[in-house]
Amino acid sequence: MRPPIERWGVDADLSPLAGGHRNHAFATLGVASGQVLVFKSTRRSEAALRWLDVVQNIAEDVGLVVPKLIKSRNGNLIEDGWTCEPHLAGSHVSPDEVPSVGPQIIAFHAATGDIPQRPGFLSSQDLIEQECGGDVDLRAMPGELVARCRELWSAVSGQRQAVIHGDLNPGNLIRCADGRTALIDWDECRRDLVLFDKAALGKSTAEEQSARLAWEVACSWQIEPHHARQIASRL
Repeated sequence: MRPPIERWGVDADLSPLAGGHRNHAFATLGVASGQVLVFKSTRRSEAALRWLDVVQNIAEDVGLVVPKLIKSRNGNLIEDGWTCEPHLAGSHVSPDEVPSVGPQIIAFHAATGDIPQRPGFLSSQDLIEQECGGDVDLRAMPGELVARCRELWSAVSGQRQAVIHGDLNPGNLIRCADGRTALIDWDECRRDLVLFDKAALGKSTAEEQSARLAWEVACSWQIEPHHARQIASRL
């Protein structure tokens, strides 16, 4: 499970990072340049990561700090299933502080309304008719649960779509030393209903929260089965 750090010209010891439920992560130790790097395993394609590069430029334009992926010496964003990004120092925000990033997230949605879907992904609205995209494979789920998820996504059809981060939570928000807020872990970023981000900001109806829970079940069903089944019991 060791990342091929030499592909990035890095020679350093590695320390495992805790917190990731879907991917492995390591940070470099004792790097001569002084810059700490983070290497993460990924299931995404090169095309999906290059799409993310464009999206993160927009996130920076609206005032967010993002850990942009670093190309390897071969010019790739992924090498043997691993990516590299800078480590962002700071402290995680408290749950009560999450809504403070609302203005930047709303501006981000407004600026990404015309961006097409991330390669290999489907939105909740696509999955009302289709079966497989991103981390979601409805074919692996019980038929009754699939029908319930689609019912909940259909109930919010017609709402605005744009690019969403997809995993807004205190663990992914860091307060930097200069006072700015960094948003990390863009793995679930895609084009979908903006309500999925707004729900995390405390701005959603019961109907929208249910649609968000349905997505959590679907995208976790195979990767985090225990977590998915716990949430499914609430649907």
